[in-house]
Order: sequence, then C-alpha cells, then structure tokens
Amino acid sequence: MTTAHTDSPALQTRKIAAGAEDLTKVYGSGDTTVEALRGITIDFPAGQFTAIMGPSGSGKSTLMHCLAGLDVATSGRVRIGDVELTGLSDKAMTMLRRDRIGFVFQSFNLVPTLSAAENITLPVDIAGRDIDKEWFDAVVGRLGIADRLDHLPSELSGGQQQRVACARALVDKPEIIFGDEPTGNLDSRSSGEVLDILRAATDEFGQTVVIVTHDPRAASYADRVVFLADGKIVRELTSPSADDVFEVMKNLDNGPATAEAGSPEPATPAADGESEQVG
Repeated sequence: MTTAHTDSPALQTRKIAAGAEDLTKVYGSGDTTVEALRGITIDFPAGQFTAIMGPSGSGKSTLMHCLAGLDVATSGRVRIGDVELTGLSDKAMTMLRRDRIGFVFQSFNLVPTLSAAENITLPVDIAGRDIDKEWFDAVVGRLGIADRLDHLPSELSGGQQQRVACARALVDKPEIIFGDEPTGNLDSRSSGEVLDILRAATDEFGQTVVIVTHDPRAASYADRVVFLADGKIVRELTSPSADDVFEVMKNLDNGPATAEAGSPEPATPAADGESEQVG
C-alpha cells in the first residue's frame, strides 16, 4: 500500500463535491455557549480522499455532520455539489442524503435481522430503485465479501461488518462518502482492509471520500489531511505520511503548530459540545 498520492494539475479543475463557507456552529447559550465551528470555509474536490483531524473537541465531527446534513449549522453555507443545504426542508434533506451521500460509521449500523446482501441494498430498496447487479457484483467482489452475503451481521467479524457497511455506501453510487471514525472499532488488520477499500473507492470508482479520524495511519491513506483546532482550520497536508500527520497532531495537542507561516494560535479544545464518538 503506497500512501503518497500525487496532486495532478487536473485535480485543481475538478468540480466541488461538497463545501462550506463561513460555517459556524454554536451549542448552548449564555454562560454555557460553546462555539464548535468558527467561520470555516473549505471545499472538497470530487474524486479526492480527505481526512479531517484534530484534538478532542476541535470540531471535526461537527464539521462532517454539518457537511452531510446530519446537523444544522448556526450560520454560513453548506453545499453538496450544486445544492445548498441551507433552508432545505426535512423531506428534501432526507432525499438528498439518500440519493447523493453514502455513510460509513464507527458502529457499522447494520440491521441485525437482515443478511449482508439485504443490508447492502437497503437504502436502494427504500428508495424504490433497481439494483445495478453488475455494479453490486463489482463492489462486493472488490470488498471480498461475495461469499458472506447470506450471513447475518452477528455471523460476521468486525472487519467484515464494516466492509458490508462500505458496500452499502458504495452500491448506490453516491456523489460523496462520509466516514465518521470508520476504523475506530477495528483491529489493525481490519482497519487496514477498510482503509484500502476507501482508498480504492477514490482510485478505482472515482468516489469522493471524507473521513473523520484520530489515527495518523488512517489519515495517511488520504490525498489531503485537514486539521482543526478550537473550531478552526489550522493546517493542511497533501500526500501525507503517518509520521507527517503525527507531528502535526502532536503540535496541535501541545500548542501552536510551528511548521508554516500562518499557523494557528494555540489550540484550546472546546471539549463540551462536540458530538464526537471517539477522541
């Protein structure tokens, strides 16, 4: 597995799969106010794998949840492709998440009474669309679960369950896949398998992938790593190694980053108010 991913000139001309402009998110009021996001502006080019990192309470999961329409921003703009999420009705938001976004979560979120195959096709079935059988076969074959499709989640290992979750995210060909600590509950081998799959989703299937992670090794699979501290974007790396990511995270945990001009002010994580599952 090679973790150095070259930015080509064509990358700069890709369409934007998701983005935010001057995004803020505030929890509570008065003395209990917590600013989880403080004026974030960022774009996620189509066909790119991005990892979002930061200390606990930095705003990384809040940012992803706002981008994915799972949480509502206090102010600012969020868009998926050419659709602005601000002001969408609940029904329109549900349809957008169903039709254009794939999700992979730390907890797998599989239905225990459904087989692996039924879990994979569930969102498409709910939407009333036909399964593209050729694409389904390609996805489950690439994920190495073709021989496990009749099994219930309880009959699968953690890594196999997460591969089923990845297949569910891919099978409807979403514009963007969001992963919230997708390897957080896995051992190192299973974690590597899932990260290979997410990398392949970009390299082989042309998907846009955005994950939140606390793991430098996981982030090293990405084309770009975006670092948050205290609700702000404070640093980015392209074609990162795990060691590169670890060094930046160490600085964020201990104080201001030092590696480039315009580095952040000291990071003081707002631990209350961010809905993160891990870290």
